Amino acid sequence: MRAGRTARVAPPAGMLEALQRDLGLNAAQAQDRLLNEARLVPVAERLGKVLGPRFGGAWLRGNSAHTLVVATTSAADIPVILAAGAQADVVTRPLTLLNTLKQKIDAALPAKKLISTVRYVDVRNNRVVVLTPRPDQAETLIQAAGISGPAVIVLPSSEVPLLLHDLVGGNAFYIGVTRRCSIAFPVLKGAQAGFVTAGHCGAKGAVTTGFNRVAQGVFQASTFPVDDYAWVGVTPAWTPTPAVDNGQGGTVPVAGAKPAIEGASVCRAGATTDFHCGLIQQRDASVTYPQGTVLGLTRTTVCAEGGDSGGAFISVDQAQGIVSGGSGDCNLGGVTYFQPLLEVLSAYGLELRTTAGNPPPVSTGTCTGYTGTHDGTVGAGQFAYQPQGLSYTTKAAGLHAGCLDGPLGADLDLYLQKLIGATWQSVATADGAGPDEKISHTGTPGRYRYKVAATAGSGAYTLGFTAP
Repeated sequence: MRAGRTARVAPPAGMLEALQRDLGLNAAQAQDRLLNEARLVPVAERLGKVLGPRFGGAWLRGNSAHTLVVATTSAADIPVILAAGAQADVVTRPLTLLNTLKQKIDAALPAKKLISTVRYVDVRNNRVVVLTPRPDQAETLIQAAGISGPAVIVLPSSEVPLLLHDLVGGNAFYIGVTRRCSIAFPVLKGAQAGFVTAGHCGAKGAVTTGFNRVAQGVFQASTFPVDDYAWVGVTPAWTPTPAVDNGQGGTVPVAGAKPAIEGASVCRAGATTDFHCGLIQQRDASVTYPQGTVLGLTRTTVCAEGGDSGGAFISVDQAQGIVSGGSGDCNLGGVTYFQPLLEVLSAYGLELRTTAGNPPPVSTGTCTGYTGTHDGTVGAGQFAYQPQGLSYTTKAAGLHAGCLDGPLGADLDLYLQKLIGATWQSVATADGAGPDEKISHTGTPGRYRYKVAATAGSGAYTLGFTAP
């Protein structure tokens, strides 16, 4: 490392100590891990765009995250990967195929609550993993859906994630007299200040009080299950601050919301167990709780307990998501899932409160100023769905604005689709010549997604969008 890099990515107060305690590192290893993550994550993002439809995923390896591994389906990409400072792993299946397989499995299993509790894409082993207490029954349902082969593995598991709520103690907010959850991140919607939290913590219209039992606010919107997020508008007595509690009497600043990759460190702040850290294991996990299935969660090795629901996940100074649920505890360890933050901001048209000001600066090439930003790749004659292969829900009528920035020489089209009954139907289309498209559509409440289709050419693209 060069001398100056340490100061530029100096860790927030309390984070080095939490990483040492929870990951079993010494001070030097914890510092090196954060430096390596800051250095290598941008490399992974660039290579993902370069490899396009051949990209198989990327992850960090080693106690100090000193190695970035990038997977590709073509050995011809090895020199490019090595030249970027990463290790190459040649795999059979691209990430887009694995995501599609997992979506098919989700469709076959979500109603079978006791058959499979968790599904996720395992990029390290280039496969989709199904965790289940009943392997035989899960395999039967998967095969009946026409899915088989080495791309999917069914593993026996006793992991039963539960929603983390309804316990007393610590810095929190309350719904009613005794029900308690945790604040994730302060946000703004126009002039209205508030915060995001888990959807299962409260329904729209529920009244909240603060950790000190002072009147605080009202749930403006809430979504659970399928997603697990909500936002609370607060009174003028509460000031939104771009920070999360570090469990040591201080705070960690929130500078932005850039997603971390598999293998990166991530820390959680919650009302019951304060500040704990771990590693990101898999993204886009599907979790079946007793109350219903939630899609698109991120799986971590961070511990959590009841009352931590709704709390903040942060990687260095970048907001990652909202605590949803998990298994285990902070004495023996466990697995915790979080709802990615960018989906929440997009769904409700919220602005994250950051140290950079509001709204935080957005840079997406020709698509600037949009609430949500997602990168992806699409092959010639193929298509992809955003956000992150999923969809978003809006409870209000209003403007849906989408902007597609594609690669030069390609012809990409953009469609805004709405779920009507059991069928996705296009409600707005931008199909001009060239790689860049824009959509503006006033729609009714419901579930929406964007479809990016490559009529000619292929490559990486950026989609920016704002929802009502």
